[in-house]
Amino acid sequence: MADLLVSSGDPEDGASASPRTRSAGASAQTGDGDAAWGPVKHHVRTFKASLLDKGRRFDQSSSHVNIGNSMIARETVERMRTIINSFKKNKAADLIELMRYTDEELRCGMPFDPIVSNMVRRVLKLIREAYAVCVSEEMGAQAQAISNVQSLHDMLLAPDEETVQFDKPFKQLKSLVIQAINDLLEDLEESCIMIANQALEHIHSAEVIMTAGRSRTVEAFLIQAAKKRKFHVMVAESAPSYQGQDLAVALGQAGIETTLITDSAVFAVMSRVNKVIIGTHTVMADGGLMALNGAHALTLAAKHHSVPVIVCAAMFKLCPKYICQYNYDDFNYNCNPASVLDYSDARILGKYAKAASTVFPLFDYVPADLVTLFVSNIGAHAPSYVYRMLSEYYDEADTE
Repeated sequence: MADLLVSSGDPEDGASASPRTRSAGASAQTGDGDAAWGPVKHHVRTFKASLLDKGRRFDQSSSHVNIGNSMIARETVERMRTIINSFKKNKAADLIELMRYTDEELRCGMPFDPIVSNMVRRVLKLIREAYAVCVSEEMGAQAQAISNVQSLHDMLLAPDEETVQFDKPFKQLKSLVIQAINDLLEDLEESCIMIANQALEHIHSAEVIMTAGRSRTVEAFLIQAAKKRKFHVMVAESAPSYQGQDLAVALGQAGIETTLITDSAVFAVMSRVNKVIIGTHTVMADGGLMALNGAHALTLAAKHHSVPVIVCAAMFKLCPKYICQYNYDDFNYNCNPASVLDYSDARILGKYAKAASTVFPLFDYVPADLVTLFVSNIGAHAPSYVYRMLSEYYDEADTE
């Protein structure tokens, strides 16, 4: 896959990597003889092999139904906990270097790469917070957790990371980090439920809702609302994977009035729709979406008819990356096109068969101006609020 995400300061090739990234990788490589790095590298290689295997099975699937982002996020955090437990050093600087090395090693060109990197960055933030707590306790300050909430003034005046060395060892540091990771795992487990519990605030009786594809989060959101409200759902089938058909069946079995429509009928029926509710693979730093293919056309139709678009996405999907407007295609992942056009069907192209190519992009990029509201496990937010959530969940030094 080409560069999945376009972002200044986060290149894929080692030649143009940032000094901080190169130093982390170099240090890890020189640590081959260090006993502390042996178990770590084994765990990292094992996890990467597992991710590659998942990616191969996904790419060979004929339906490309579900990547399983929530499962990937939980597995990543659990592996990070195992890696930190097996690491023999107690300095925050060493743990930060460890996580950066792990992040670089786990990039394998698969559609779930952003989810893995998001979780590693989240753990990096937890390490820094745990170090701040240790320093605060040692200095005799009042024992209190460091708040993630900062004013814009504080963010502008915050010291650069280079002024904080993170090189002082603390015996309790790893235990604090492990406890924070356990709390993060609990949040991941409950994220879908927390989003679904907000359904009644956004779905009202007798409304017509449109969605596309099959998002487990959106499915739980609609089923939760249907427990107390009666409404009609129109589901675009999302060819060529036809995930919408599976969602329509699930909603029908839950007692929700459901109509399955073709993707070409979306614009024609949009005037009857009260709101559009979709899921997404990733929420970008500008509030844009890396969503299932067809989502861009759906949201454009909604904008034309002034229909609000609500996106259900847990916070682990928030990615501190941008996509350059001139390079939309490079962030995408192209699936095996055999499920769309079999090799045996080449005869229908006749003499043009050799010159023809079939492209099966997995995602669409949806600009932030086509999104009305995000519903996450911490509440509902406008796209313009994404920058604040980024500062709460990730450290600036890890998003460069």
